[in-house]
Amino acid sequence: MPNIFEQDLPRNAANHTPFTPLSFIERTALVYPERLAIVHGALRQTWGETYARCRRLASALLARGIGLGDTVAVMLPNTPPMVEAHFGIPMAGAVLNTLNTRLDPEALAFMLDHGEAKALIVDPEFAGVMAKALALRTRSEPILVIDTEDALYAGNGQPIGSLGYEDLLAEGSPDFAWQLPEDEWQAISLNYTSGTTGNPKGVVYHHRGAATNAISAILEWDMPKHATYLWTLPMFHCNGWCFPWAVAARAGVNVCLRRVDPKAIFDAFRDHGVTHYCGAPIVHAALVNAPAELKVGLQLKDKPVKAMVAGAAPPAAMIEGMEALGIELLHVYGLTEVYGPASVCVQHETWKDLDVGERARLNARQGVAYHLQRSVSVMDPLTMQPVPADGETMGEIMFRGNITMKGYLKNPKATQEAFAGGWFHTGDLAVMYPDGYVKIKDRSKDIIISGGENISSIEVEDVLYRHPAVMAAAVVAKPDEKWGETPCAFIELKPGAQVTPEDIVRHCKAHLAGFKVPKAVVFGELPKTSTGKIQKFELRKQAGSASAINV
Repeated sequence: MPNIFEQDLPRNAANHTPFTPLSFIERTALVYPERLAIVHGALRQTWGETYARCRRLASALLARGIGLGDTVAVMLPNTPPMVEAHFGIPMAGAVLNTLNTRLDPEALAFMLDHGEAKALIVDPEFAGVMAKALALRTRSEPILVIDTEDALYAGNGQPIGSLGYEDLLAEGSPDFAWQLPEDEWQAISLNYTSGTTGNPKGVVYHHRGAATNAISAILEWDMPKHATYLWTLPMFHCNGWCFPWAVAARAGVNVCLRRVDPKAIFDAFRDHGVTHYCGAPIVHAALVNAPAELKVGLQLKDKPVKAMVAGAAPPAAMIEGMEALGIELLHVYGLTEVYGPASVCVQHETWKDLDVGERARLNARQGVAYHLQRSVSVMDPLTMQPVPADGETMGEIMFRGNITMKGYLKNPKATQEAFAGGWFHTGDLAVMYPDGYVKIKDRSKDIIISGGENISSIEVEDVLYRHPAVMAAAVVAKPDEKWGETPCAFIELKPGAQVTPEDIVRHCKAHLAGFKVPKAVVFGELPKTSTGKIQKFELRKQAGSASAINV
């Protein structure tokens, strides 16, 4: 028998439009055209001005033959053109490809070719590396290269393109009548994974997912109207966790920052009344451990700054340090394939009365799904059944829902593997607690198998972070003739701290089973990605030559 509610009630233009974050800036520019949108040095740009510039960018690209389904790559720091690119490029129907500013020319050349970029927008700081990347391309199709300018850049970057960014915008119309995507499943951006081995994979985002993640981020944070967001997180990383679109939805202020620097961050707190920012643990640790003179006059206790942290769980010392500054830390979790964070460790009122160690333990969990993500679960990858919610049984974290990529560009095999069984497979090993919160135990590739026993590198790292001298820590497997593998600890010490490898081992012995204690300890600055994540694959190369310790 037919469903009576489906008879003669078709979807049409009156009751259904594609879901896209582009509509956020359209509404904000209509309602709040005079409100501040972008701060960058002496620049103050309103939402009305920003919307007009985005429309100019879109119409100028279309006039030059760049439109639906074409890729426009950008090599930009957190500057106003990067904010505008998140709207103007998809308004033309094109796909935004934000390039990682830390990559070498070879990797960048691969991305330009693999993504079939038709245009490239370049900041002067990165003109040199992009000139080399363009020379290394194997595709013969031409790329329109557009140079931006920035008064805050102190270097000597020379233009490498045939067109200036402002000249391009002058070709466009501020009243351009851009169109919604015909289908919200249409690609909005292309983000490449880190690619620690082999070529990186191109992760394709759709309009629906970008809008959904942006709104979820607003909900997780209770982000108010006219929030002031500081760009410490690179916008090239997962499209800045979708915050260019979230800030537009809230008619907020984008405070741009070319590079992460504690003094610049504290100055922005004081000068612009920053209310929100995001970053990897290393960013927050830099603020906690910054010299006291940089923190003078912050006065954040009455109006705390809200911060998101992802990439690793915040240790107790970081939580305590952030609270002392007047910064409220929220732990989120995700991957490039799920638009950045897609789960959150929701904090409860009752946690406030607990000691910092217990709060750190609870906050270390990756938590529950974002409001608008359908589900996060811990599954047995062989049976595709949820593991018992006992806090002990290990499985793989998997996501499903609208905040999940379209797939990997030109890589159907990897896409099929990633979505096997109707879930996105993260590769992160975890447990599920009785309250429904997920906690990572390790990446599958980071588990250390010593004498047949599995050792979680994250568990060992958690103990290392409890040592008062430790700024950052990473544990990897060191080959061992007897045990197969043993833990090797790489440690970055706080400024002025003095500690020996033997001290670190004794500290670990007080908190860990003997077989989990690092057999080698190496001090020095840890290699990090541009988003602050520690590059364990680099440390694995060094672990084999690390000297063992007998304590």
